[in-house]
Amino acid sequence: MERAKLLNAIIENAIDGIITIDEFGIIEHINPSALALFGYDREEVTGKNVSMLMPQPDKARHDQYIANYRHSGHAHIIGIGREVQGQRKDGSVFPFRLGVSEVKFSDRRIFTGFIHDLSRQKEDELKIKSYTEELESKIKERTQDLIKSINELETAKEHVSALFEKEKELNQLKTRFVSMASHEFRTPLSSIQLSASLIDKYTSKNDAANVEKHTMKIKNAINNLTTILNDFLSLEKLEAGKVEPTANWFNVIAFAEEIVEEMQLISKQNQLIVYEHTGTSAQVFLDHNLLKNCIINLISNAIKYSGEDTMIQFNTKLKENELIVEVKDNGIGIPEIDKINLFEPFFRAHNTGDIPGTGLGLNIVKRYVGLMNGTVNCQTEQNKGTTFTLHFNFNHH
Repeated sequence: MERAKLLNAIIENAIDGIITIDEFGIIEHINPSALALFGYDREEVTGKNVSMLMPQPDKARHDQYIANYRHSGHAHIIGIGREVQGQRKDGSVFPFRLGVSEVKFSDRRIFTGFIHDLSRQKEDELKIKSYTEELESKIKERTQDLIKSINELETAKEHVSALFEKEKELNQLKTRFVSMASHEFRTPLSSIQLSASLIDKYTSKNDAANVEKHTMKIKNAINNLTTILNDFLSLEKLEAGKVEPTANWFNVIAFAEEIVEEMQLISKQNQLIVYEHTGTSAQVFLDHNLLKNCIINLISNAIKYSGEDTMIQFNTKLKENELIVEVKDNGIGIPEIDKINLFEPFFRAHNTGDIPGTGLGLNIVKRYVGLMNGTVNCQTEQNKGTTFTLHFNFNHH
């Protein structure tokens, strides 16, 4: 009797829900915790089938579960720690962990279900999952932001590096320009000043030969200065985007012979410019002035960097709409180390010595050729000579 009272006290005051049913699933006893959990009064459930506390599909299948177990006789424990769903009086469903024990009497058997509510635990799990997903989302977002920042930093770094390289390049150009200008302007100006003073001296002595000699020096010095200023003007127009090629049809042979005649006048003693044309036609469709400037520049260099008693070969080759121009000399050539910078503005090869020049000519040639959609190539060897080749394709229209 005392044991029965103790057992009843434990059941009635248990925190978890406890329900006892007979072998047909009819509720015989339900403790206060289970009543509170399902939202019923004791009278509403006692004597009713336990399936009333189950949602579908368990509600419809419950009697079958009981019958199957009753006839199987395999185990006395239906479930330990099994997670199932319960249905409250208001129709809401909640999760709980179920443990079922079977108790046999001499004439019958009963089943006791122990119900541990998992609602709070499930809510916590959902919160943790939500927090985890939110955290993962934030981490992903922050990672994307970090990657974006790194990419922006890399881009900025590249820009800074490019600007640094550009500044370095500009400084090199500035150094070359200052070096060139200080030398190239000073030399002809000194020559003009000296020759002008000497002319006065020789005039008083009626020394016509020396007057002519120094007059020629003045003319040459002025020509050098004019060349320098023309180079600067050409470069300024190119930089400002003011040079636009205008193509016209013209006879390349007559054009080339005119240049040869002009250049022969400024050649050194016994320097011979030999012109040869190859091709059945002579008509080309290019910018006459730009091409003339390129060829004059190349022949001027050939004259300047070749010695007396040498030959300069000037060739044009025409096949359909393809023109090749060659200027070949047997001069000082270009050192291997200088080839890479050959077409850079204000750059002069190390072996030019006192030979005057701005270092702009080849840069202008390359840019003019580029404006006419052509290419320029240089074959050179120090002390053996240089060949420049211009290649153009032009339309018939």
